[in-house]
Amino acid sequence: MTKYVFITGGVLSGLGKGVVTASIGKLFQFRGYTVDAIKIDPYLNVDPGTLNPIEHGEVFVCERTWRFRPADGYEFLIAEIDQDFGTYERFLDKDMDPSNNITSGQVYLAVILRERVGEYLGKTIQVIPHITDEIKRRIRQVAERSKPDVLLVEVGGTVGDIEAMPFLEAIRQFRLEAGAGNTALVHITLVPYLETVGQLKTKPTQHSVRVLQSSGLQPDIVIGRAFKELPDDVKRKISLFCNVPLEAVISDPDLEVVYELPLVFEQQGLGEYLCKLLRLSRVKRIPELYSEWERMVELFKTPTEHVKIAMPGKYTLIADSYISINEALKHAGAHNGVKVDIKWIETEIFEEDPGLLEPLLKDVDGILLTPGFGSRGVEGMIMVAEYAMEKRIPFLGICFGAQLFFVAFCRRVLGLKGAHTTEVDPNTPYPVVDLLPEQKALKFKGGTMRLGGHVVIIRRGTKLYEAYRQERIVERFRHRYHIMPEYVKQAEEEGLVISAVDETGRIINAIEVAGDQWMVGVQFHPEFKSRPNKPSPIYRAFIAATLRHKKLRARTAAQARS
Repeated sequence: MTKYVFITGGVLSGLGKGVVTASIGKLFQFRGYTVDAIKIDPYLNVDPGTLNPIEHGEVFVCERTWRFRPADGYEFLIAEIDQDFGTYERFLDKDMDPSNNITSGQVYLAVILRERVGEYLGKTIQVIPHITDEIKRRIRQVAERSKPDVLLVEVGGTVGDIEAMPFLEAIRQFRLEAGAGNTALVHITLVPYLETVGQLKTKPTQHSVRVLQSSGLQPDIVIGRAFKELPDDVKRKISLFCNVPLEAVISDPDLEVVYELPLVFEQQGLGEYLCKLLRLSRVKRIPELYSEWERMVELFKTPTEHVKIAMPGKYTLIADSYISINEALKHAGAHNGVKVDIKWIETEIFEEDPGLLEPLLKDVDGILLTPGFGSRGVEGMIMVAEYAMEKRIPFLGICFGAQLFFVAFCRRVLGLKGAHTTEVDPNTPYPVVDLLPEQKALKFKGGTMRLGGHVVIIRRGTKLYEAYRQERIVERFRHRYHIMPEYVKQAEEEGLVISAVDETGRIINAIEVAGDQWMVGVQFHPEFKSRPNKPSPIYRAFIAATLRHKKLRARTAAQARS
């Protein structure tokens, strides 16, 4: 029988509930239990696919796609889900299913469409029971499909939000129906530090728990997020005023390596406490599983080198816009013995002043041109790709970044002045990047891109093959536009290499510059499959190339001085 752990948050959003949820899942994995995770997003979007990353953070893409059928005659393709699923995949080392992302949009849409097709004839449709029943049905559906020992259910936002109220009510009902020993409720709050008095303050946590209690939910465990470990007196105060045992007050401090959090929780006894709450028989962890994770964390904490990677893009105002890329770089760095320092650059500044390219990029060891959509900052991104070609800096372009790398190559090397992607310039004289043929007839923007896992055929003798050492792989995609083969044929005569295609040979999945310059562009998103113990092969190769470049530059500078 599946056990359930519900995770809520209070005081403010952005506390790291996703990391806490994934870390709790890891505690169960340390004991040999199977886990799965649901993320509830109370916003009214069906999925985050149409959201701007600056507003909501990264859109994560699953390997699988899910055909959401809310009622007869209606179907939606979903593969774009909340960024927390990337965190779950990285910690739990498992591919998540897109149906595990429950949004208000999906729930309300399903109920309303069923009403329209006559499933509720004669009944008044209400939040209780119809909306709450749909929420509970979706949770149980995941449990029935994946049959985990423990199912984690994270509720996005903060308690007290209007849009989250039906979900909290559904959880209250679910816990009542499941019975004692089958569910646990973990509440995460901020414990702020007030510099004027030099104290961690528990009052926001107390108020947050009271809001939760007003919804009929008493937390079993309170996790306090703070810049440092919670001292005993603060834990006792939270225990007293929030009506939880002292051992159920857990500290969640700032950590340099996020993957250390399961170890921090385990040291506080959270794993054993949860197992006892849920009446699970295997309370003690399996030593080899725990020590394996410890060794991996130590790898991140003991780098012998540093490299600086520039990440020019459109959404650098919020680091979460590129969270999977950030983590993939860290994974690759750790397995190369390197700490990666990321330098985010908003590329609009280069359009205003191209003279900033040299001062901002001269000290970097590598450049990663980021994914994105739309025209803002695009000319600046193209300038960066041209700069990388000129200065022979190791370069990796991801999706949109790969397309703009090709635009830069066509302009700079082929001399095609005005070459562009039709996404930005529909009237370009040289449409070197254009819509996929199947995209041209589509009118709707939601869930209609080329999404999910697709087979990639890699050509031997390329830098991409050196990274993967396989001719056939599966990577995840999220795009409408692609590099046009007729222009690539011209580019091949000038040193461009097609390093990967799809199974039909029609879609170009990767390009690179021939010779010893490490400059690669991939249409797919390898960061989505990177794990802390199994880094993405192309990211690992990229970091290795930046390290070689840094050492070569240092030797050249030393020789010049001597």
